[in-house]
Amino acid sequence: MKITIVAVGKIKEKYLTAGIAEFTKRLTPYCRLNIIEIDEEKMPDNPSEAEKAKALAREGERMLKQIPSDSYLIVLDVIGKAASSEELAAKFSTLALNGQSNLTFAIGGAFGLSPDIRNAAKERLSFSKMTFTHQMIRLLLVEQVYRAFKINRGEPYHW
Repeated sequence: MKITIVAVGKIKEKYLTAGIAEFTKRLTPYCRLNIIEIDEEKMPDNPSEAEKAKALAREGERMLKQIPSDSYLIVLDVIGKAASSEELAAKFSTLALNGQSNLTFAIGGAFGLSPDIRNAAKERLSFSKMTFTHQMIRLLLVEQVYRAFKINRGEPYHW
């Protein structure tokens, strides 16, 4: 399976980059993982709703260009559907059984996702009712992708 993560912004915190690197390495036997970072739009302090909408639209355009046309798109969205690790693993299995081997996750920036990205998605996934930074979500996502592969293979995760 090929998994792409299209995310707005760069991760600068060493603890997050180290965690992402660790799970990316662990995923090597299970899938081809590609992380694409889209530049975050520059915004003034206290942007207006119109400025936010314009920035989201520009980020969304750049994100859509990076999503393969044959990919199954899932956006990480606070208003999405919650899923357990087992449910995510089952989703991977179902997609693979249906011949869908290309999966893309989209993570918006500080102001979320554009309506265009949300509308292009096959599914909207929420990690929690709590709010996390978009940088933290990237780490949580790669960990959950790894966990899903371990679940599907019946391999132990915790020792």
